[in-house]
Amino acid sequence: MAGAIVPLLIISGSLGTGKTTVLNEASDLLTEAGIPHAAIDLDGLAVMHPRHDPHGARLSFANLAAVWPNYVAAGADRLIIARVVEDRADLDRYRAAIPGAQPVVCRLTAAVGVMHERLRVREPGMFLEQALSRAAELDSILDRSRVEDFSVDNGSGRPVGAVAREVLRHAGWL
Repeated sequence: MAGAIVPLLIISGSLGTGKTTVLNEASDLLTEAGIPHAAIDLDGLAVMHPRHDPHGARLSFANLAAVWPNYVAAGADRLIIARVVEDRADLDRYRAAIPGAQPVVCRLTAAVGVMHERLRVREPGMFLEQALSRAAELDSILDRSRVEDFSVDNGSGRPVGAVAREVLRHAGWL
């Protein structure tokens, strides 16, 4: 796939906005539609200790560069990623890891109270308080940076299928 354009949809948002859940549902919708793709929760490519860079960015992108050719060889021609994008400069890391990548950033939004409810379920252990404070802080950072190409509300009560379908529609994938 050298020289090919690679549609890249990055699902961003603060902690607890549902990035991974929407990623998985979007992948299911694309599968149902017969659209070849790969879906990666990028944070999962940096789970280890000790981690030598903030949020595992270097390791995540090194691993992404290593696995993307395997997805291409298996038939993927587009990629959906769940990961926070705090700054437009982050997009250069995607372009370096995935030759030909044309990133589009979707920011999922939800009220801080909704994010906290979700985090209490997802992170009930020792890092809960850290996650709760980071959710509000990160939400403010994303409000200021405005990295997204479009936003989708993933607040309380919205079915995940409707949210994922809206994300894919805005990206021009469905």
